[in-house]
Amino acid sequence: MTPKVARFLRDSMPATPCLVLDVDRVEENYRRLTAALPLARIYYAVKANPAAPILERLVGLGSSFDAASWEEVSACLQAGARPETISYGNTIKKENAIRAAYAAGVRMFAFDSEAELMKLARSAPGARVYCRILVGNDGAEWPLSRKFGCEVAMAKDLMVRAGELGLDPFGISFHVGSQQTKTAAYEAAIAKVAMLFTDLKEAGVNVRMVNLGGGYPVRYRQEVPEIDDFGAAIMGAMAEHFGNALPEIVIEPGRFIVGDAGVVSAEVVLVSRKGADDPVRWVYLDIGRFGGLAETEGEAIKYAFRTPHDGGAEGPVTIAGPTCDSTDTLYEKSNYRLPLALESGDRVELLATGAYVTTYASQRFNGFQPLAEHYL
Repeated sequence: MTPKVARFLRDSMPATPCLVLDVDRVEENYRRLTAALPLARIYYAVKANPAAPILERLVGLGSSFDAASWEEVSACLQAGARPETISYGNTIKKENAIRAAYAAGVRMFAFDSEAELMKLARSAPGARVYCRILVGNDGAEWPLSRKFGCEVAMAKDLMVRAGELGLDPFGISFHVGSQQTKTAAYEAAIAKVAMLFTDLKEAGVNVRMVNLGGGYPVRYRQEVPEIDDFGAAIMGAMAEHFGNALPEIVIEPGRFIVGDAGVVSAEVVLVSRKGADDPVRWVYLDIGRFGGLAETEGEAIKYAFRTPHDGGAEGPVTIAGPTCDSTDTLYEKSNYRLPLALESGDRVELLATGAYVTTYASQRFNGFQPLAEHYL
């Protein structure tokens, strides 16, 4: 929690649940990533948090943007981004969305199938396109495998076909999974891409870009490698496999840019037990999976908590949301412990919640209002 967020929570006591985010920390994280990977072009993954104050700050810093929909493209343009700095990075797009983005000046699009490639040929003629390949997601706490990407052999054929269709077969992309905790995942993926580059160049394809995707982690309950560790591993692998003929390098950070810039302030609604002798208390918050904490699915992303009773005696808890849905249980198996003094009405903070919270929040499930947002 940054000092600015702490002061706002102390002085303003905003109604809960809410996200409070320090935009200065967003800038700090952007600069840290630029220092760690100075040869890479940053395309901020808008889906992580598309709030206008974030996009406007990043436009001012010279960032580019990875958009997953026409709506995200439009948000970037409204924030002042130039269309040539926007990549339409979703491999699953309606054709009218492709046409709208192309008409607005966007000229870089992702694909991973022949059907998507044909849509691009029809509705974004001459555009730069890049093919996403399947890579391992070992080490990722929020894997992204299987739904996106294609096998390497198919990618080669599709890139050749892209040129035949009048498109510019610009590059290859991959994603090693969100909240990736192993630098080796990038090294293995880069080796795979380098072999594909060789095959494509032998086939006469002028491929010039590698998109390393996102996945760069933030600290939740456990330590993670520093961004400099990822930068060193990535550039070491690029030098090993491409030598002095480095292609253009693109990265698509989302979580790393905004994750630790934000804090969710919540209220304890109820503390109870399921049996008189049950040592495990159930702690119900006024925010849950449907209020924006969707990444607790499978207890994948484990947020850290701060309470007004920290430092006192603790006991095991199950943490759940407020809705009348049994799946709205956040943590039951992850050995969470909270102070025994915790009671209804206490305010608690969920740390490093600046990413994928507001965008995952449901619209009035059980009548609850969408998560309030405060940008400082």
